[in-house]
Amino acid sequence: MSILQMTSWQADVLPGFEQITLAGLSAPEGAVDVVLVRRRCAQVSSKAVLYVHGYVDYFFQTHLADFYNAAGLNFYAIDLRRHGRSLREHQLPNYTRDMDEYLQDVDAAVNLMQREERVDWLLLNGHSTGGLVAALYAHRGQHRAAVNALFLNSPFLDMNLPAWQESLLEPLVAGLGALFPRWQIPHQACLYGESLHADQHGVWRFNTRWKPIQGFPVYAGWFRAIHRAQAEVARGLAIDCPVLVMHAGRSAWLKRWSDEAMVTDIVLDVTDIQRLSPGLGRQVELRAVADGVHDLMLSKPETRTLVFEELNAWLARVGTAHEVNATPAHTVS
Repeated sequence: MSILQMTSWQADVLPGFEQITLAGLSAPEGAVDVVLVRRRCAQVSSKAVLYVHGYVDYFFQTHLADFYNAAGLNFYAIDLRRHGRSLREHQLPNYTRDMDEYLQDVDAAVNLMQREERVDWLLLNGHSTGGLVAALYAHRGQHRAAVNALFLNSPFLDMNLPAWQESLLEPLVAGLGALFPRWQIPHQACLYGESLHADQHGVWRFNTRWKPIQGFPVYAGWFRAIHRAQAEVARGLAIDCPVLVMHAGRSAWLKRWSDEAMVTDIVLDVTDIQRLSPGLGRQVELRAVADGVHDLMLSKPETRTLVFEELNAWLARVGTAHEVNATPAHTVS
């Protein structure tokens, strides 16, 4: 994997952040772009965090950067190919047929952070599908030795399906994904976006072209890629570094709007996370967060405070943290 060209750092869409485009990464349809966002902390530091977002997502959670900067970590976030800042007009949003494409994106980011940014201690932080990517990267990524710690926020380790569907329907759809990768899978619109956005039931502002409230179409090729990656996780990984996995206290399966969406994970089944996380490596800590939502960093303020307290304590144990008093504000972009 080689980067054919790289732009210079320039102002990002989020005030106070910068971005750089890593261009020329290979893909079946030709070269793709990957955008890396950064905000350095006030004090000089060679320690950093790389944040990897989830599906139908991109980096917009500025309060997460506030926390890490206060903890003495330079903050970096990658918008994976065909997501957010990296999405180009001719591309299917958020689509992939191979999760290793995303490992290449992380490779490119980590390589730049080591070579150009002089990072010598790295925390990899992944949310949801980004948590699946981050776990696989820490297990077998090209620069996995550079990852000193791994924090997973509600990682997408298994499909949230009834047992009979996981055993019968999931393999069938995954098989169809090899033959008809762009077949759209019928799915119920998720209430999760409504629970987040300030124009609906939530308090957050984000770019709905990059993160539509009703989501993007789900394609069989993407489903197959996720299925194969999750099968790898189910067989067990061998992540060497310390791992912290955090998830909501409970899940809810909603057919219509309910305030339960504001205090539960309505995207994933947290029992799957509990079952599969111990197999990620030898140093895994698991934390359930009462009243958390799928992205714990978007939970109500008192819940976010608990999340940051747990994360800060864990960072102190694995070798890097300052005392942090993080009471995140709402994000507007």
